[in-house]
Amino acid sequence: MTGKPTYQDLEKRIKQLELEILEYQRKDKVLNEDLTREINKRKRVEKELRQVSHGSGERIKELNCLYSISKLRERTDFSLEDILQAIVDFIPPAWQYPEITCARIIFNGYEFTTNNYKNASWKLTRDIMVYSERVGTLEVCYLEEKLELDEGPFLKEERNLIDAVAERIAKFIEREWAEDEIRKHRDRAEKS
Repeated sequence: MTGKPTYQDLEKRIKQLELEILEYQRKDKVLNEDLTREINKRKRVEKELRQVSHGSGERIKELNCLYSISKLRERTDFSLEDILQAIVDFIPPAWQYPEITCARIIFNGYEFTTNNYKNASWKLTRDIMVYSERVGTLEVCYLEEKLELDEGPFLKEERNLIDAVAERIAKFIEREWAEDEIRKHRDRAEKS
């Protein structure tokens, strides 16, 4: 049978418990630091994932624009004017802020614009070059001010997109001019 603990036994037990508490607090602090690091790491990864996801969504919009323009080449029932108007209408949905984006093509004395077109301060412009000559201009504007990015309020990918669209417009014009020349030669040959 054990008797009542002595004062020294109790003091020894208290010191042992204090050491256990200190060890528990140290482990708890380490666990909290580890947990905080893991939470911060997860937040960074989630932020990066949102950025990548957003960027991917933007690239998909750009690709859809280029795909839609490419599909126009298959249409033989569209005039060059119809094609240029369709291209202008494909542009705003491909931009980062489609609801405030407008576009205009100036070619051969004609303007092809989106319904909401207004000349604005926030603009990307690209010359349309055919056979090394400037034959027109493609403009994309934001109707409202946005934060400064790569090129004013525009992303570098949007600069790449306007360049690609202008090149495709040039190819449509070259094709149209070549077909006109073929028709002229054919008509002359038939008259001879």
